[in-house]
Amino acid sequence: MLLFLLHEAYIWCLIHGLGPKHFFLNSYYFVFLFQPLKEKENIHQVYIVHLQFFRKDQTQKYIVNDQKPKWSVQNSIIPVGTRMIMMWDVVGTSETPERMYFTTISTYVSCCLISGFGHLRDFFSRILLLPFTNDNLQGYAPICLEYEDFYMRRAYHRVQDCFARPIASAPDAWVDVLEINWKYQEKVLDRTTKSRRCLNLGSYNYLGFGSFDEYCTPRVIESLKKFSASTCSSRVDAGTTSVHVELEECVAKYVGKHSAIVFGMGYATNSFIIPVLIGKGGLIISDSLNHSSIINGARGSGANIRIFQHNTPSHLEKILREEIAKRQTKTHKPWTKIIVIVEGIYSMEGEICKLPEIVSICKKYKAYVYLDEAHSIGAIGGTGRGVCELLGVDTADVDIMMGTFSKSFGSCGGYIAGSKELIQYLKHHCPSHLYATSISTPSAQQIISAIQVILGDDGSNRGAQKLARIRENSNYFRTELRNMGFKVLGDEDSPVMPIMLYNPAKIPAFSRECLRENVAIAVVGFPATPLMLGRARICISASHSKPDLIKALEVISKVGDLTGIKYFPAAPEKQEKNGIKLV
Repeated sequence: MLLFLLHEAYIWCLIHGLGPKHFFLNSYYFVFLFQPLKEKENIHQVYIVHLQFFRKDQTQKYIVNDQKPKWSVQNSIIPVGTRMIMMWDVVGTSETPERMYFTTISTYVSCCLISGFGHLRDFFSRILLLPFTNDNLQGYAPICLEYEDFYMRRAYHRVQDCFARPIASAPDAWVDVLEINWKYQEKVLDRTTKSRRCLNLGSYNYLGFGSFDEYCTPRVIESLKKFSASTCSSRVDAGTTSVHVELEECVAKYVGKHSAIVFGMGYATNSFIIPVLIGKGGLIISDSLNHSSIINGARGSGANIRIFQHNTPSHLEKILREEIAKRQTKTHKPWTKIIVIVEGIYSMEGEICKLPEIVSICKKYKAYVYLDEAHSIGAIGGTGRGVCELLGVDTADVDIMMGTFSKSFGSCGGYIAGSKELIQYLKHHCPSHLYATSISTPSAQQIISAIQVILGDDGSNRGAQKLARIRENSNYFRTELRNMGFKVLGDEDSPVMPIMLYNPAKIPAFSRECLRENVAIAVVGFPATPLMLGRARICISASHSKPDLIKALEVISKVGDLTGIKYFPAAPEKQEKNGIKLV
């Protein structure tokens, strides 16, 4: 068991970049020379690695982003059949990788202890005939799967107070969180009427429209008086109002498409639209870290599904070439259509999609691009038009644009924008348009008003100020966290910044200690993330002031020291990613 844990810890550290920088070489290569190029490069230093194959020589270029590294080689000459050799950059102190290995080992040990004691308690419960499941339905198969039931009883109930905390105010920069009376491992949480005023770092209120707004709120109230809280009908019956028509025209114009269709729920937008767009005989190529709604929609479509490495255009192109050559598995006919699905900002990573490269590859192989801008629309770009505007991609090159209104616009629902033919097809075939109750009119009015503020149509420059503030707040907060020594994921300008916690025991500890200091932060663990990659997900808002951010940083730093999640020295250079890449 100890050897297994050591081996797993070593591999996980390498795969997830917890130890030194590294890359892998196939087993039929071995390195015999490492020398710099003579010509000088403007940005990067380029080194040539001569790799000798058994029958011919191959030469590859590697770019090194920082200073010339020192190299250590494991098994410079290896036996045939060995899976791979590893080379890694050993610049820096030796304390960092050792600390990462300890973190990984302790994480696996913690999970083994939780699982082991859980099974032990179930074993003695069966012997002593103590009921731990519902035995009232004799002869029925269990309605809950055994593994999920065990996880809920023996793992989730230990930390359930960290999730679904009710709030008693609008999700602004500060929020009232209801206190909970909870004894360890009780199944039911006892919610009280007492509240705690907390700094809100968990809501997706990127532009601050989630609370009272001097322009939006009066118009929403007027819409409520005129149309009521619900349409009480689907769009094809009596659920389409003049506000819905205006909203679809406003969204299409805002994102730069000919037409748009709106829905009452963002999650359902993906899960119901994808099966309408593609079915059997089609191919979906999805990013490995796409949202659950995309995964469920792809599975429900009946199409073949291939996964490409997260945000890696080269791997996407490799899969496209392979699948176009192989064709359909049974009939060997060409694919009826190919759709590549990516996100603008990945909600659990905070990373921005490499859209220009992906669009270029899809155009080359005649594949459709489906872009989910749930977290990017309204939050990034000069005028808040998302990742296309930020990266300079023409929206005409993105075939299907999806987004939600629950983040930057302070409302609910989702949209699909595209060509007129596409939107008309969806209006006649999409179940969530044909059968579901349409988005409420006040919610639709909130979206229209928020877009008007963003574009300056309200007669002020508050929209531009909000966009500048969210960008400034996000970059400042991420830089300070990294300087403190936290492992922070995500790209510049992204308002989503996960802090890696890794060990499952640190997830509730971090959440509870921050709440004790009046800072509300959302934490995420298994099964939403892999077992080893628990994290705290921080969402920055334009409504946060500089004193708010300073207070949050002070609390997070204090709790980080207490829980031991500062995995790096307090130096920004330790946060460099992708130090070596193949060109």
